[in-house]
Amino acid sequence: MTIIKHELRQNRTAFTVWTASIALLLIVCVFLFPEMKGEMDSVGDLFASMGSFTAAFGMDRLNIGTLIGYYSIECGNILGLGGALFASLLGISALAKEEKDRTAEFLLTHPIPRTRVVAGKLAAILIQITAMNLIILALSLLSVALIGEDIPFKELLLIHGAYVLLQLELACICFGISAFLRRGGSGIGMGLASAAYFLNLVANISENVRFLHWLTPFAYCEGADIIASGALDGGRIAAGTALAIAGVIAACRQYSRKDIR
Repeated sequence: MTIIKHELRQNRTAFTVWTASIALLLIVCVFLFPEMKGEMDSVGDLFASMGSFTAAFGMDRLNIGTLIGYYSIECGNILGLGGALFASLLGISALAKEEKDRTAEFLLTHPIPRTRVVAGKLAAILIQITAMNLIILALSLLSVALIGEDIPFKELLLIHGAYVLLQLELACICFGISAFLRRGGSGIGMGLASAAYFLNLVANISENVRFLHWLTPFAYCEGADIIASGALDGGRIAAGTALAIAGVIAACRQYSRKDIR
């Protein structure tokens, strides 16, 4: 519990900034909907004629003139990319920062097994991701209610739930990578999150590379698929879960036997 509290205290500034930034952008996006609602038909026709760009963001399968269509495209991209970057940064710095900041000597001289250190740091990451998403979801629901729209609870919960799973997967993969690093890996974390985002866009554009959907967690966060089926893609989530578990196992094995300077 001491390790968890210490990690939460260390990351409180980053947590506050990222949560406030993502939530503010989502609220502004939702409050823009009533102003744009009357013009959405012409905007939707414009987007529908933009070929690959339309397919990349799933706008060919969604009605952007409805709240849920607008939310899944506009707000989904904000939550997806912002949440992915935050989760990746949390994971990639968790274990590597002890050597980078030269605090490993203080931490590892305590009578605590390394597996407990790994578990405590991972638990702190999960708590922060969960707390951030609960705050963002609550504020999003409130903002939808304030603009006078009916709240599509099921669709919103599915969309937000998918992004939570995305963030957890990326955090666990980066957590595993972190155990192999001796210096900060912020660039690696941000690069991995960005690569996953753009791989999904490429897979949406071309039929020839649809297999890339199995390599990126953004694939099971597609608003068009979630709204059409009313459920998340269990197969892709299972593949993502396997990658996340592999990341955690790699972190435990490497950190337990690592020669920490």
